Amino acid sequence: MAQTIKKMITATTTASAVLAISAFAQMTLISTVNAQKPPTQKWFKICAKQAESDVCNVQYKVVASTGQVITSVNLFTVTGKINRRIFQVTVPTFRLIPAGVAIKIDAKKENRIPYMHCFREICTAEIKMDDNLVKLLKSGSQMVLTSTNFQNKLNPIKVSLEGFTAAFDGPSIKRSELEKDNEALQKQLEKRAKKARDELEKQQNKAIE
Repeated sequence: MAQTIKKMITATTTASAVLAISAFAQMTLISTVNAQKPPTQKWFKICAKQAESDVCNVQYKVVASTGQVITSVNLFTVTGKINRRIFQVTVPTFRLIPAGVAIKIDAKKENRIPYMHCFREICTAEIKMDDNLVKLLKSGSQMVLTSTNFQNKLNPIKVSLEGFTAAFDGPSIKRSELEKDNEALQKQLEKRAKKARDELEKQQNKAIE
């Protein structure tokens, strides 16, 4: 797996694409969205060494109970040989590219983030992360990210900003903690999938009685 990632990074010519790939390959914390239950999501920061640079990613990721990524927010800070700050949003594929991703923090003016890359399963939109954006996120309570699918339908996703400041200014979490969270989520998803299958089977049995 590690060799595959290295080959992907070597073959990629832009720094932003490298960050997108490394983010999904190495910096993953999954949160669940359920229609009957509020999402159990949180901001976190994880840092890693990438070649001759240090990369820190403050992330908030939303994944459906099916495992599909709905929206992921990444704030990259790269220092060392490469110095760059990027605010990145990922959404599912089959998006209306010219529309970009709309971002609205509380009652502030809505802005749009252009798409930079589309892979087989996700599209990424990104802009330069400046101090003003970070300030808005720290002082805000909710961010709404809206992409437009190929049917021209808006797909707004609400992202709580509670805990953002603590994650942004705080220390990186340990890799073991990240893995523990992922294992717990996997068990939760399996439990929900079993419940859904049992409910479907129950309904089918009633239908043939």
